[in-house]
Amino acid sequence: NGLAAISKVPALGWAQFFAFIFIVELNVYNEQVNREPGNYGAGFLGIRSIGIMSPGFKDPETRKKKLNAEISNGRLAMMAILGMFFQDGLTGSAWGDWALY
Repeated sequence: NGLAAISKVPALGWAQFFAFIFIVELNVYNEQVNREPGNYGAGFLGIRSIGIMSPGFKDPETRKKKLNAEISNGRLAMMAILGMFFQDGLTGSAWGDWALY
């Protein structure tokens, strides 16, 4: 099953994974723009972090609506992956056996 794959990754692989995260956190997302929580200055879809400039949203209401939609989608994605982990732990398959339906 999918959760069993975690034990198959060697220790050096996990070290490389966490080292990469550490470097990105220190070098890319290390300061908050305008002291606003979660605003790392990456712009729309994060394209500002790769050198493409995005003007962002000028209207505060539009910006607030977009940010709330992003938070809601993130929460939905977290619940979905938790459901898949739970199903994978119980049945051994995150997708289920479609032949049974």
